[in-house]
Amino acid sequence: MNITKIERKKFRIRNKVKKVSSHDRFRLTVSRSSKNISAQIIDDTKNITLVSASSNTKEIKLLKKTKKELSTLVAEMLAKKAKDMKITKVFFDRGIYKYHGRVKLLAEELRKNGMEF
Repeated sequence: MNITKIERKKFRIRNKVKKVSSHDRFRLTVSRSSKNISAQIIDDTKNITLVSASSNTKEIKLLKKTKKELSTLVAEMLAKKAKDMKITKVFFDRGIYKYHGRVKLLAEELRKNGMEF
């Protein structure tokens, strides 16, 4: 069974992040669609999601923001939840997406709010 180009890219990036990961940092993954964006912090040793935030929630949809504004809102929500759980250091896993546009805005906003990667 052949793996598609996108799946190979995803595995390549994710495995690089997992190889350098240590027990003091978690992995922050980003998933993006044409309208929404979501991010989550994952503990790879226990295979559980610790914190997540998405633009697909009811209260954010009612705000009627642009896609770029949604990225900054999701980043602020995720940073606030992570601070409550005392998570500050993470590895940024961009997945198959280029570090450009909404993904870059999300990462920069997370850095402004105290996350380190």
